[in-house]
Amino acid sequence: MKTARPRLRNNAFGQGSILVRRPRNLRLLSELPADLPTKLFARAKLVRLAAGKILCRASAPGDGCYRIEDGLLKVTMVSSSGAERILEFFGPGAIVGELSTIDGLPRSATVVAVRDATLSWLSRAEFEAFAEEYPEVYKSLVKLLAHRLRCTDTVVAASSFLSLKGWVARTMLELVDHFGQEVAPSRIVIRQKIGQNDLAAMAGIARENLTRVLNDWQRHKILSRPSGYYCLEDKRQLEHQAKL
Repeated sequence: MKTARPRLRNNAFGQGSILVRRPRNLRLLSELPADLPTKLFARAKLVRLAAGKILCRASAPGDGCYRIEDGLLKVTMVSSSGAERILEFFGPGAIVGELSTIDGLPRSATVVAVRDATLSWLSRAEFEAFAEEYPEVYKSLVKLLAHRLRCTDTVVAASSFLSLKGWVARTMLELVDHFGQEVAPSRIVIRQKIGQNDLAAMAGIARENLTRVLNDWQRHKILSRPSGYYCLEDKRQLEHQAKL
């Protein structure tokens, strides 16, 4: 049975401050103008992936990319010590594996299905043939890459200036972008059950530190967890803590 997709919320921040977030939906091929993405995947092959299965591994050869038609995937990196860092979650419409499709280099991260997924597969050869027919693709990619570099500068700055609470706040706000549903004024439920191990991996901190932060927020009624779902009771407080 298909799970209804939650209504995603846009962000609104005060002037004169920067909310440090990974730029959601900044996927190169999915951001191409007009109807180019639709044309690009018009003849793509459908692939099904069960929850928990790996779509591709970091360092594996990159011979194509996937557009998510249904389901949920997570993008992860694992250190030499075995610690996992979740970089992003992606749902329908997102494209994964596009960097290897463009430059032919190995995969930069591992992609795993969180829920059963249906994907459209596009080979690197098919992408190159499409780009020859529509050369404007490359012009758009240059602009998108420049924008991605600017966003990366902000993320690097965050690694130096944000506190533990700032990193957790940033992570919770990213989840709101993906799965947030407003159930009352200023009250937003994250309609996806996320374990503390995954939250800690997303924030890049130890689970014990994450638990301390969440417990403090629950005591101060900034966050609650009804029925296993995280709920933002005071989004403004989290936005404040995620600012540089």
